[in-house]
Formats: sequence, structure tokens, C-alpha cells
Amino acid sequence: MSRTLGRRIAAHVRHEHVVIGAVVLSTFFIGFGGGVVFPILPNLGEIIGISPLLVGVILSANRFSRLFANAPAGALVDRIGTRAPMVVGMFVQGVATTGYVVALVAPFPEGWFVLARVCWGLGSALVFATAFTVAADVGDDGSRGTNMGLVRGGVLFGFPSGVVLGGIVSELAGDLWAFVLATAFAFLASGAAYLLIPETHVDGESRRSVKPWDLNTSLPALTVGLVNFAVLFVYIGALLSTLVLLLDARGFGVLGLGSQGSSGVFMAVTVLSAGAFMFAGGYVSDRWASRVPVLLGFLLVLCLGFVLLARARSIEALTFACVCIGAGQGGVSGPLLALLADLTPGEQMGRAVGTNNVFGDIGGGLGPVVTLPVVDVSGFWLVYVVCAALPVLAGVVLLAGVHRETGQLLPAVEL
Repeated sequence: MSRTLGRRIAAHVRHEHVVIGAVVLSTFFIGFGGGVVFPILPNLGEIIGISPLLVGVILSANRFSRLFANAPAGALVDRIGTRAPMVVGMFVQGVATTGYVVALVAPFPEGWFVLARVCWGLGSALVFATAFTVAADVGDDGSRGTNMGLVRGGVLFGFPSGVVLGGIVSELAGDLWAFVLATAFAFLASGAAYLLIPETHVDGESRRSVKPWDLNTSLPALTVGLVNFAVLFVYIGALLSTLVLLLDARGFGVLGLGSQGSSGVFMAVTVLSAGAFMFAGGYVSDRWASRVPVLLGFLLVLCLGFVLLARARSIEALTFACVCIGAGQGGVSGPLLALLADLTPGEQMGRAVGTNNVFGDIGGGLGPVVTLPVVDVSGFWLVYVVCAALPVLAGVVLLAGVHRETGQLLPAVEL
């Protein structure tokens, strides 16, 4: 290797690390703002006196709005690049979080909550489409899994900090101040993105004409999307939406907190586990011969977590179940997006991420609408057993799709 080539490689590696670091910092702040509000939202039935179904609608409104925004967001990234959509998306999320504050002081609070969640979904569609496209743009087959894990981890490591603080602040100072805190961090995220995120996807002469509703419907995008659907249905749609109710029903509490504050602590345990294994899963998948065994292993861990959750009758058992569920969800995320990037041409990556997010948002959006009424009627056991089965089915879909696309069950990562 010549000295000049060595310097070029070293410069590329430094640039990659700087860009990924900037994305992680911005997504950390937006994750923190989102985490602050999450212990409060599932308990809106008690706070503003609405039905479990309407609580589920509010929790899912961001997912359903993002469902319609994911395709144009991905197409927009492929057309104009990553920097502008990411900055605008984070600013929209800041404005949306302000709506939570308004909802607590204005008439018709449920309407304000729905509007705020819809706007949050529109902003997050832009953020997710750009963040993962940046990670794919600056990496290669030997670093892509690690980069995807780091970017996903940026949101998740901010999220547990937020859920703990949100639960504590809401109990000590009130829900209004928790929402004010979330708003501040959301705007801080948009400022960090404006100052730090460079353009990685297009330059001034290569902007492409892409239809705003153009989705990538290739077999890799559909396969990865279906797996993402299952993972987010059980994780966000079931676990995070029912956890506060489970704690109240079984009389669990920690640190002297009630069910709302305690749910923030257990969410933090789950998400910290997810964040750690998100990086680990991506790192390992970059260095193994294939990403598929890593994905299958973490899907089984996710299944185990819900089996344990259904049987948990002590704080220790509940904690271990949350750790397993977080590890499974996090361990899948990095390698899954890296596999999508491995099998997708670079100029279509924005749309492929949009397709993946569509499936994820259907799963995360349907989850609360389905699980909260079922829990209210039939209890937790049925919901958690079904959630244990879904990751197993997702593993079957993954193997079938990968084999159909590549002719192999364990396609190699090209290093």
C-alpha cells in the first residue's frame, strides 16, 4: 500500500467517525426529548380521563402519520440529500413537543395530543430516513453494521435518560414541567443537527428526479421491513405501551415511585439493554461471515424475553425480562439495517429506508391500538404469548427472503 493511499484511507476513516458522531449526538438529544414524555403518555387515561382505545390512538398517531410520510421522506433524501431534511425534521419534532405543553392548558386536550403526535411523526420520518442513509453513505461492508448500531443507539441512549427523568419530573414537579423539558431537548437536537450534520448523499450536480411516493419494493426491502414490523409491534406496540399498566396490576414499584415513575425506570433498563446490544450486534455482524445468524440469535432472545415477561411475578424476574427484550430488539436493529444496505444500491437507499420505516410504523402503530384494549378485556398473558411467537415467525420470513434473493441461507458479508 502506497503512503498516499494510506493517507486517503485514514482521512476517510476520520471523516466517517466525525459524521457518525455528529448524527449520534443529534439523535441522542431528540431521543432524550422523546423519552421524557413516554412514561406519561400511556397514563393519559388517568390524567385527562379518556378511554384506553383513545390512549392507544394518541400513542399510535405519530406512527400512522409517519407511515404516510416515510415514502416521500425517503424519496426526498434520494433527490435533495440528507442535511436539509434532517435539520427540518428535528425542528418539526421540537414544534410538535410544544403541543404537549399546550394540551395540558388548553380545552380539548386529547385533540392537541393527537395533533402533536401527528406532527412528531412527520418530523421523525425525515430524521430516520436521513440518519440511516448517512450511516450507509459513509460506511462500507466492514463498518456498516457498526454505524447503523451507533446511530440507532444515539436515539436509544437518549431515550432511557429521558424516560427516567420524565417519570421523576412528572411525579415531583408535574406533567407540565416534564413536557417543557422534552421541548427544550427537542429544539436542542435541531440546533445540533444544523451545526454538525454535513451533506453525504448528493452534491449540487447530482440531484435526481424522484417521485415523492416512490417506495423501494425490492425483495430485500420487503423482507427487512416485515422483520422490522414484528420487532416494533412487540417492543413499542406491546411492551412500552402496556408496561405502566402491568406494574399497576401486579403492584410493582421501585425507588419509592408509583407505577408511572417506575415504568420510566423499567423502560430505561429495557432501552439501555437495547442500546448496548444495538452496537454489539452491528459490530459482531460486520466481523462474522454472515449477518443472518446474528439476527436469528437476537430474534430468539426477544422471544425469550416475552415468555419471561408473561411469567414475571417479582421485580427481579421483570427486570431480567426487560433486559432480554431490550437485548433482542437492539441486537436485531443494527444488523438488520446493515443487511438492507448490503443488498440495496446506494442511490436507492433513502427509499429502502423509507420502506423499512413504513413496515416498522405499521407494527408500532397497530401495537397500542390492539394490545391496550385486549389487555383491558383479557389481561396480559395472551398479549405477551403472541408477542413471543412473532419474532420466531420473523426469523422464518428473514430466512425465506434472504434465500430467495441470494440463493443462500447465510449470505456472506463482503469485507
